[in-house]
Amino acid sequence: MPSIAKLPTSYQPQDELPLAYQPDAAQLDNIKAHLDLILLALEALADIGSDAMLRAAEELKLTEVVADRVALWRLRQSSPLRKGQGRKRMDIEEARSLVMIICHLAKQQQELIRRAVTLLEQLTEQNRAPYEAALLGDYIDNFNNTYQERMEEDEHSSPDQLTYLSLKLLIDLLFYSAPNGSRRLWLALLDRAK
Repeated sequence: MPSIAKLPTSYQPQDELPLAYQPDAAQLDNIKAHLDLILLALEALADIGSDAMLRAAEELKLTEVVADRVALWRLRQSSPLRKGQGRKRMDIEEARSLVMIICHLAKQQQELIRRAVTLLEQLTEQNRAPYEAALLGDYIDNFNNTYQERMEEDEHSSPDQLTYLSLKLLIDLLFYSAPNGSRRLWLALLDRAK
């Protein structure tokens, strides 16, 4: 009879997401902002809300970091792009936990993400606008509206720039939904923060 491997009782994100260096405050701000944008893209595409994020935290045994809606809201509000940001500083363990939650949710939505990216590729090959596909049009509209509602206005928030950002994040989500997605996202965050 084959033996059954015992799962650890508490999951530690640092086991899977190593830290080569300790990011400084400015680098952590970049990480926080990018994590919030990725979550915004997931929300816009798959209508994922705080309930799904909290369920993912529970499934991943990350409730010590993301225990409830208030804790999740505070983490998201730590993004320097947010209106009224600065209520909480995000530490590296909280960032790791959000990476695990994002990738867990992206894996759950992988079929939808793939369909959206495939549509984007087809429309791009045909020199057609992404809005011509209902799925992409709805996603871009949801992303743009939510971004404008939650984020501080800046010179980079024109409709064309937000559309570009939303499509880039959509493609990124495809990579983060893959089996090694959390490691890819973590390394990309650390690389971007340099």
